[in-house]
Amino acid sequence: MFGLFRSLRNLARLARIGIILARHGALFPLAGLGSAGMLLGVARFARRRFGVSSRPGERLAEAFGRLGPCFIKLGQILATRADLLGDEIAADLARLQDRLPPFPGAEARRLIETEFGQPVEALFAAFDEVPVAAASIAQVHFARTTDGREVAVKVLRPGIGRAFARDLDLLMWLAELVERTRPDLRRLKPVEIVRTLAEAVRLEMDLRFEAAAASELAENFAGDPSFRVPRIDWLRTGRTVLTTERVAGIRIDDRAALLAAGHDIDDILRKGADAFFNQVFRDGFFHADQHPGNLFVDDSGAIAAVDFGIMGRLDRDTRYYLADMLLGFLSGDYRRVAEVHLAAGYIPRDSSVAAFTQACRSIGEPILGRPLHEISLARLLAQLFRVTEQFRMETQPQLLLLQKTMVQVEGLGRRLDPSVNIWALARPLVEAWMRDNRGPEAQLRQRVGAFAETLDELPRLLRGLGRLVEDWSQEGVFLHAESLAAQAERRGRQLPYLVVPLWIAALALIAMAAGMWLGR
Repeated sequence: MFGLFRSLRNLARLARIGIILARHGALFPLAGLGSAGMLLGVARFARRRFGVSSRPGERLAEAFGRLGPCFIKLGQILATRADLLGDEIAADLARLQDRLPPFPGAEARRLIETEFGQPVEALFAAFDEVPVAAASIAQVHFARTTDGREVAVKVLRPGIGRAFARDLDLLMWLAELVERTRPDLRRLKPVEIVRTLAEAVRLEMDLRFEAAAASELAENFAGDPSFRVPRIDWLRTGRTVLTTERVAGIRIDDRAALLAAGHDIDDILRKGADAFFNQVFRDGFFHADQHPGNLFVDDSGAIAAVDFGIMGRLDRDTRYYLADMLLGFLSGDYRRVAEVHLAAGYIPRDSSVAAFTQACRSIGEPILGRPLHEISLARLLAQLFRVTEQFRMETQPQLLLLQKTMVQVEGLGRRLDPSVNIWALARPLVEAWMRDNRGPEAQLRQRVGAFAETLDELPRLLRGLGRLVEDWSQEGVFLHAESLAAQAERRGRQLPYLVVPLWIAALALIAMAAGMWLGR
């Protein structure tokens, strides 16, 4: 019964989505789909019936705003891709980044007082009830603390948890439906993807997790003057309220304002690329919501980030694979790209490396060394999908946030300077990281570390053996002297086989180190 009710509820939600898109005349992105004729007919009727006359991008932004947080997130991503929808539509969608309708300032005060159990005046000497930014999850107010510090106060929207739960339930229902009815699409792992999104949303709904993420990111960039993370005011931070140092600067996509302030666009692009790829490869912890509303350039030319609700993590092996693939594409070594995909398990083990090398070349050659404005992302994505389908490549949910962020970063680079390829900017940094982490010296350090860990484990193993013998004795299990002597003799014969390899490994490591030192 619950399953039937859930299906009816989600079908009604889908119908409402279609009606809202049609009433706003926002079904035009489907114009290229041959099967969308009936929907577009409904949209044209709705436009005549309700007199919709604004620009297409405005209509789409308004519809996404009405549909809730998941659609707003989609609009934020599309706002960075003028190459897909055009400059005018992308500019209209940009309002979804931080210019959504706010909720009343009095409600924000009430939520703050509920969170901390005391009046706003006890926390802040001044609190601006007019928000400076309103986004899909929360809105931000400027304030001054009782000890005189200028801060930004982020307050969760009332009812946002319920809105996200409704959208995520719809997405999960659709994902389960796809897996049941389209076995050929199971390799895309729609259910696992929605679970990944749901976990990200769960963390975003608790601003204490966001504060912790900002603190960790700040530690990773301590001493780096090119990238700033605002300090957290932990005393004024809770589940629904986050207070940080106030950031002053120019939105990173406001090219005219940046130039008027004397900033160098090439320098900003380089700093942005370095910051992003350091997060991904050096730290394995990255800001996964890098739309222009979350990035500013301060007076010193440093990039200042805000909004750390969505963060991504990558383990070391995944970073190795990504670096190998990126450098393979940038250098035109498509065989290397294919072999890395196979080693990582991203393509089935029975795949032809030669055939996949050819497929990688079909993707890489049209974009290799070209500026962004000469690359058709739409055609590239279509080719990527054909390749993944042909080789039965499975979706990697752990890379979902990275893929989304890379789309945003590339779109931001395109808006600042379409003649620059941001991936080429990152190549020296990635190559240096690979030398530091995959070169001979790095391998030596890793082997020495593994050897040291092995030695550290020996006392623990011996203590465990002692406890085991003691437990046997307490439980009435005894070994005769003859048995102990026989076991000791057998262990004594095996000892050289256990210890000698350790000494051989140690000597080999010492020899490698000496050879590398003498070779300098």
